[in-house]
Amino acid sequence: MTLITPKIVVVGSINLDFVATGPTLPEPGETVTGATLAIHPGGKGANQALAARRLGAEVRLIGRVGADAMADQALALLRADDVDLTGVGVDATAPTGAALIAVDAEGENQIMVASGANAALTPDMLPEVIDGALICQLEVPLETVAAAVARATGFVCVNLAPADLAIDDAVLRRADLLVVNEGEAGDYGRRLHGLPGLVAVTWGSRGAGLLRDGVRVATAEPPEVDAVDTTGAGDTFVGALVVAMLEGMAPAEALRFACAAGALTATKAGAQSSLPWRAEVEGVLDG
Repeated sequence: MTLITPKIVVVGSINLDFVATGPTLPEPGETVTGATLAIHPGGKGANQALAARRLGAEVRLIGRVGADAMADQALALLRADDVDLTGVGVDATAPTGAALIAVDAEGENQIMVASGANAALTPDMLPEVIDGALICQLEVPLETVAAAVARATGFVCVNLAPADLAIDDAVLRRADLLVVNEGEAGDYGRRLHGLPGLVAVTWGSRGAGLLRDGVRVATAEPPEVDAVDTTGAGDTFVGALVVAMLEGMAPAEALRFACAAGALTATKAGAQSSLPWRAEVEGVLDG
């Protein structure tokens, strides 16, 4: 079967991730020593753009970076994999976004984000019409997300992360697909019910479910993997699910594809450096 190549615009964040991997995650007020430091490109928008690109889509990223050395590092893998970066602007006053990530021996993480230039991505920096599919997250201003969704002509996916209850209900109603994790689903509660689109809820190592108006229409479990670092796994899930749905996969098949892609991401350190290629995901599914 010949697959249609999905065309996706991602409006979202671009960060450089500073990842400290240690034996345990710190409790409030606690210092954990003995960690190792690595620096990786990241940001939910950039991660989802690269994930979709590696899984077979043509992708354009709209975002903002600072006029600093971190920008080159943050964009390096996107540029190497031919993500269209013509929509990425440079801010003269704000630094490139940064994420401070702590990872424990089991691969669980804690993340604190310094938004920097991401917070300066305003609606006037968006095209008047956004053709193709659209993916947004909430690491850029909510008014920019709302404007992007309103200008989209095709399929719209909004990853409601990090949770922000100030999101306009019009965004929720317009989205063909909303993606949340288990905690975010609890935060939004009944606002995720009664919507025309689908809602995907991820449950970490237990897989994910696809719901319509609170009723589960599909579930999938990820393959068993040795988790090293879960950073970026949720973003890979988003990119993979959108690609699969745009290719016309049935809900259960699309969910299975996305769970496998997310699980593979957790087998390597870093966000973008760990994003899987299409052949890797299909190999796991076929195996």
